Amino acid sequence: MTSDATESTSGTLSSRWLQGNQRYLQGELARIKRQLQRCLRVAAADAETAAVPASDVAEESSHSAAQVQILSSLNRPPALLSLCQVFELSAFERDVVLLCAGIELDGSFRSLCAQLGGNRAPTFHLALSVLSQPHFSALSPQGPLRCARLIELASGESLTHAPLQLSERVLHYLTGVTTLDGRLLAFGQLLSLPRSPLPASLQAVADRCCQLLTQVDDKLDDGESPTVALHGPAAEDHQAVAVQACEQVGLILFQLRASDLPSALGERTLLQQLIEREQQLLGLAVLLRVEDHDPPEVVRSGLALVTALPGPVLCSSHAPLRASRRQLVSVAVPRLRAEERVEVLREILGADAAAAENDPGLGGAGLLTEVAHHFQLSRAGLMAACQVVQSSGTAPASALWDACRAQARPHLDELARRIEPRLSFDDLVLPEPQLRQLRQLVAHQRKQVMVYSRWGMAHHSQRGLGVTALLVGQSGTGKTLAAEALAHELRQDLYHIDLSQIVSKYIGETEKNLRRVFDAAEEAGAVLLFDEADALFGKRSEVKDSHDRYANIEVSYLLQRMEAYQGVTLLTSNLRSALDSAFLRRIRFIVQFPFPDAAQRAELWQRAFPAATPTTNLSIEKLARLSVTGGQIRNIALGAAFLAAASEQPVSMLHILEAAKSEYEKIERPLCEPEIRGWV
Repeated sequence: MTSDATESTSGTLSSRWLQGNQRYLQGELARIKRQLQRCLRVAAADAETAAVPASDVAEESSHSAAQVQILSSLNRPPALLSLCQVFELSAFERDVVLLCAGIELDGSFRSLCAQLGGNRAPTFHLALSVLSQPHFSALSPQGPLRCARLIELASGESLTHAPLQLSERVLHYLTGVTTLDGRLLAFGQLLSLPRSPLPASLQAVADRCCQLLTQVDDKLDDGESPTVALHGPAAEDHQAVAVQACEQVGLILFQLRASDLPSALGERTLLQQLIEREQQLLGLAVLLRVEDHDPPEVVRSGLALVTALPGPVLCSSHAPLRASRRQLVSVAVPRLRAEERVEVLREILGADAAAAENDPGLGGAGLLTEVAHHFQLSRAGLMAACQVVQSSGTAPASALWDACRAQARPHLDELARRIEPRLSFDDLVLPEPQLRQLRQLVAHQRKQVMVYSRWGMAHHSQRGLGVTALLVGQSGTGKTLAAEALAHELRQDLYHIDLSQIVSKYIGETEKNLRRVFDAAEEAGAVLLFDEADALFGKRSEVKDSHDRYANIEVSYLLQRMEAYQGVTLLTSNLRSALDSAFLRRIRFIVQFPFPDAAQRAELWQRAFPAATPTTNLSIEKLARLSVTGGQIRNIALGAAFLAAASEQPVSMLHILEAAKSEYEKIERPLCEPEIRGWV
C-alpha cells in the first residue's frame, strides 16, 4: 500500500505534505484555467492576433519551475501524480480530471465552461476542443476514466455532450482527504487492528497469510497473488488474523458478507468497479465472509465477484471453499489453545484475574483454568464475556462462568432448543445405583482439567475425551429430568437436538448439520441431549444400496464427533436391545431407568402437588398402587388439578380418579380394580 494511504487512514498525514499537495493541485488547476482563458481569447480574436502572447509563454515557464520546486520539497508525490501513475492516465486524461476538479474547487471554471460550450458543466466535446493532446479513446468504457469511475457521465445526452462530473471519492483523494467510498459501506465494513497482540497460534497463521499476500504466481493471470481461504469454526479469529496479516504487509482490510452482496448485474458491476478503484487508491484488501447457512448460489456468486478482483483477496468460511477463476490456498485457523485462552483472560481482566485464579472452580483446578478449558470461545468472545463481567460490577469469580455461557449461546440457539435446567439431583426419584452413576458422570466432567491436562491422560489420544452417556428406560421414567439435573449440577446449558431437523435426504447435509451443532457446542461447552437414539443408532443392516451406505456414513460421523467432543453428550432410548453393539462400546456410561416401584411411586405422588395446591384427603399409599411412571403421575396430577379448579374445589381422590381414567385411556390400558380399590 502507498504511504499516503497508510498515513491518511491512521490520521497522521503530515501538514507539510497536505500544504504541498494543495499548492501543487492549485498550480495544475491554474494551468487548466489559463488554457480555458486562452481558448476564449482565440475565439474572440481574428487569425492575426491568435498567436500565443509572450506573456503566456513566460507564465507557463514560471509555472513549470514552481511545480518542480514543490515536488522537490515533498517526501512523496502529490495525490494528482499518484492518481496518474496508479491508473496510467495520459496527459489528456489527467487534464480531463483537472477540468472536472476545477468545477468543484474554483467557481470561475463554471463561467469559463459556459462561455466556451454553452454548458456550465464540462463535456467531453469541450475537453477535446480546449485541452492539449486530445484523444477520443479517453472516453472509452474500457479506459481508466470510465472503467475506474474517475469520471461520471450524466444520462440523457449524447456521449460527447453529456456533462462530466468528477467522482466525489477522487475529488477527496486529490485534496488529500483519503477515505473509503461511502457507497461501499452499504455492503461491508473496514476492520480495525486488534488492540493487543495475537496469541501465538493465530500469529503463526497471520504470518502464513503475509507470505501468500506478497506471493506472486506467474501462472496466474496478470501475476495475481492467490486468494487466501481461511477456514475454521471461529469467524472472529479469522478477522483478527486477516487484519493482522494485512497490517504487516501495509494493506487496509475491507470485509464483505456473501449474503449482503447485490444480485442485480448492474449493482454487482458497480460494486466491483468501486472495490477495484479502492484497491488501487487505498491499498485495499478484501475479506469475503461466508456463513454456514449461506445458500450455495450465494457462495458461488460471492466467490465469483471477489476472485475477479485484481488486488489481494481473502475468504473466511467454516469449511474449505473451492473456486475456479482464481487459485485458492486453504489456511486453517485453529481454535485458541486452552493455555492461550488463559492468557487472553488474564490480559483482559487485569487486576481482577487474581480473584478468578484463586477461586477453586467447580472441579478444583481454578476458575480461570476451568473456564479456558471448558469454553472454546474465540478471542473476541472472551473479550465480550469479560466486558460483561467488568461492567456488571460483580466479582469475576462469581460471574465469569455464566458470562461465558451467555456469550456462547447465540450460535447454538440457532441449531437446537435450549432447556433451562432447573432440577437438581434432589428432585430425582431414582434407585441409589442410578444416582451413583449420574454423580460419577458429573465427576468425570468436572475433573477433566485435572485428569487430562495435569495428569497427562489425554496426551496419547484426543479421542474419547468427552463424557457420553446412554439413558435407557421407557417413556416417563425420568431420562429428560435426569439430563436437566446433570446440566444444573454442572452449571452448563442443556440443548435438545432434534434428529428430525438434523438428518437430511441430501448427501452430505446431515454431516454438515452435525458439524455445525458440535462446533457450536464446543464453543459453549453445553450438554447435548439426543432423544430416541435408537432411530439413528439402531442395528445396522447389510448395505444394499446407496441410501444404506450414506446412512452408515452419517452414523459413523456422529460417533466420531461424539468421541472428539469434550463436553457431555446424552442419548436416550426406550430399548437398549435395539441399539447397535458397536455403538454401545463407545458409550462411557449406560444408565438404566427402571419402572418405579411402589415406594418410588409414593415418593413421586408426595411431590406431585406443590404446597400451594389445595388438596383434601389424599392417600399417598393408595395412589402408589397405580402402576404408572413418573411422567404419567405428573400428567394425572395436572389433569386432576384442572378438574378441581373447574369445580372450584380442592384436589381430591375423586379428581385424581377421573384424571387417571383419562390417562389410562390415552395409553390404551385398563384401569384395574385393585389399583383404585378404596379410593372413593
